[in-house]
Amino acid sequence: MVRYKAVIAYDGTNFHGFQRQPNGRTVQEEIENTLQKMNNGQPIMIFGSGRTDAGVHAIGQVIHFDFPQERPEERMRFGLDTQTPDDIAVRSIEIVSEEFHARYDVQEKTYQFKVQIQKPRSPFLRFYAAYYPYPLDLDKIQQALPDLLGTHDFTSFCATGSSIEDKVRTIYQADMEVNADRSEITFIFRGNGFLYKMIRILVGTLLKIGNGRLAADSLPEIIAQKDRNAAGPTAHPEGLYLAEVKYKKTK
Repeated sequence: MVRYKAVIAYDGTNFHGFQRQPNGRTVQEEIENTLQKMNNGQPIMIFGSGRTDAGVHAIGQVIHFDFPQERPEERMRFGLDTQTPDDIAVRSIEIVSEEFHARYDVQEKTYQFKVQIQKPRSPFLRFYAAYYPYPLDLDKIQQALPDLLGTHDFTSFCATGSSIEDKVRTIYQADMEVNADRSEITFIFRGNGFLYKMIRILVGTLLKIGNGRLAADSLPEIIAQKDRNAAGPTAHPEGLYLAEVKYKKTK
């Protein structure tokens, strides 16, 4: 068996998330169905760097899978890319060591979250950016962002339903970019890992700070409380993009 590492992108609008499930179309199912066709009807299982929820997009999701025959990397990429549905793209494929694991070898992940703040809203962005129609003081958000950096117990920013006990994570980057006409903001979070719906809760909390319903210096106290009720609401999924996954070393 030959192990392949692939970087894929997908439009999450019409998916019920990445992970295969009994009811609902998923990214994993579509890719595995395509690989099965390429493998003369024999099933192939893929492993992702992590799950994404329904409606969430990916620019740089990473998967790995084992294939019975070795094929040239570009031939494998082209075959998988052209036979998967139009809302999935295979950006690159490389042969890696059989020890490589797309999930367990992750060193850091980068997510982007796009928020449409223009009035009136653009219907063309409705599946690709969350819409926030209320007043925002972007300076307050910029003031708050550095308080997220470093290693913290992010229990307050983890949705209920998570089975993960250790909620300590390290955030290396927490930035906000504003486009030229100030119609859209993009949050960028880079860290060693993120909890269930953590990015969406972070964004919901930051928007609440920008709207003046939370103080700009409230994040340290929210983190310290380790209580989901202390943080803001969960932002809608359509603004979220898994942008990049980095690994300890190329294997």
